[in-house]
Amino acid sequence: MTPESVVTLGQQAIEMTLMMSAPLLLSALVIGLLVSIFQAATQINEQTLSFIPKLVGIFIMLIFAGPWMVTMMVDFIRRLYGNIPWMVG
Repeated sequence: MTPESVVTLGQQAIEMTLMMSAPLLLSALVIGLLVSIFQAATQINEQTLSFIPKLVGIFIMLIFAGPWMVTMMVDFIRRLYGNIPWMVG
């Protein structure tokens, strides 16, 4: 394995991680923003108020984006395993 192939493989792994985590993190970000605006408007200073909506939002996003995430991961792993002979030899 050349250093270039190791760097390329690491770059692809980081890109895959970012692509798979982006929908979940963006939904948590949007829900957290909406809850904090609601808390500021109503002057409710409860720290645990944002936990349940974020949890539900991430769960719903996981239901909708889960098949896409699994497909992306399976494709990456298939490419990775398919390239093992060229990486080793």
